[in-house]
Amino acid sequence: MLVQERDCFFRCAPRPPQLRYPAMPNADHDRAPVIEAVGEASRGSDRRGANGGRQEVTASTYRRLRELIVTGRLAPGAPLIETELSKRLGVSRTPVRAALQRLHSEGFVAASRSGQMLRAFVSALTADDMREVFLMVGSLEAVAARLAASLEPERRATLASTLGALDRELEAAAAVRPPDLVRAQDLQVRFRQAFVRAGSGPRLRAELDVLEAQAERYERVYTGAILLAFEEGATGRASITAAIGRGDAEAAERAVAEYWRAAADRFRQVVSILGERGNW
Repeated sequence: MLVQERDCFFRCAPRPPQLRYPAMPNADHDRAPVIEAVGEASRGSDRRGANGGRQEVTASTYRRLRELIVTGRLAPGAPLIETELSKRLGVSRTPVRAALQRLHSEGFVAASRSGQMLRAFVSALTADDMREVFLMVGSLEAVAARLAASLEPERRATLASTLGALDRELEAAAAVRPPDLVRAQDLQVRFRQAFVRAGSGPRLRAELDVLEAQAERYERVYTGAILLAFEEGATGRASITAAIGRGDAEAAERAVAEYWRAAADRFRQVVSILGERGNW
């Protein structure tokens, strides 16, 4: 569906209001500037509170929209109409527009122009994009694994124990018939997040937060590859756990990179069989 340009999420932000200053004090009205200053401070505090509330609504709207996209409830190629999304989420169009702008910059949302009209939609899932995303995630998670393997022995031992427990739960979820794919997928994400959070700083975590969510879109949509990934990935997860546990940074980095390269090859085969999504 086409939307008018003035209603789309690319609309320019409003101009900031003019700043107002209290009058200079004088001998006849020495109390007036104080009263005005107090009033201005109170209004400034109210504005800061209001801005904080708006920022929280915008952040919450962003998180909810991203979750809808990552989990597939907003399918690849689905049109994104501000009025419909604002009703669905129970917020005004302003935070929806801001969230769509951010999601567009992160690659979750795409847009096409036709004359004076713009159309926003959920980004497609393609074989080329999948491979690029998986290899990028692998490179950054490999750095996180290297850092995790460099932690002090006690923290490494605790982390390795956590990874081993998650891996066993994952194998159990994949072994039942029919397999509990949703639980197994969640456990796989938790396995990776465990060593990423333990080893990385805020900069690396911020980069991975977006890329891992992009990879998760492919993992959730192409369920035909997930069970195979669980089974074939068991050796890789064991190697990651063992390398971190013994403090072998080189081996931990190598194991994570190899894990994601193998996943990219598996998923590329499945995408070629099942076809790309939302790419029309």
